[in-house]
Amino acid sequence: MIKKQQKTSVEQLLESIVNAIQDKKGSNIVSIEIGKLPNAVCEYFVICHANSTTQVGAIADNIEDELIEKHHEKIWQKAGQDNAIWIILDYVDIVVHVFQKEWRDFYRLEELWADAQIKKYEDVNA
Repeated sequence: MIKKQQKTSVEQLLESIVNAIQDKKGSNIVSIEIGKLPNAVCEYFVICHANSTTQVGAIADNIEDELIEKHHEKIWQKAGQDNAIWIILDYVDIVVHVFQKEWRDFYRLEELWADAQIKKYEDVNA
C-alpha cells in the first residue's frame, strides 16, 4: 500500500516561515492576509527586516532550508540574493520579503496593504 503524502496547509507554511525568520533573529515580522482582497497575487505577504546584508541572506536561506526539510516545499521563484538588500521568496500562496532595515523603511509595503488584516509576531531580539 502506498501512503499518500498530505499537503501542507498555507497556515503551516506561514508558521514555519515565521519560525525560520525568528531563528535568525529577523525583526518586526508581520504577515499580511491579502488573499481576501480583490486581485490578490497570493494569500499572504510576510515581511521582516535585518540589520545587514549577511543577515538578510541568512534569513532567506533559513526559510528555504526549513520549508524543504519540514514540508518538502520548494521555492517557486526568488530574487534579490545578489545584493541582499531586499530578497523576495515566492512560494505561490505566500510571498516573503526580507529587507535590510533602511530599505524596508523606504518602501513601507505594509502601508500599501493597509486594508488587509496584519498580524505582528513577537520579536525574539527584544
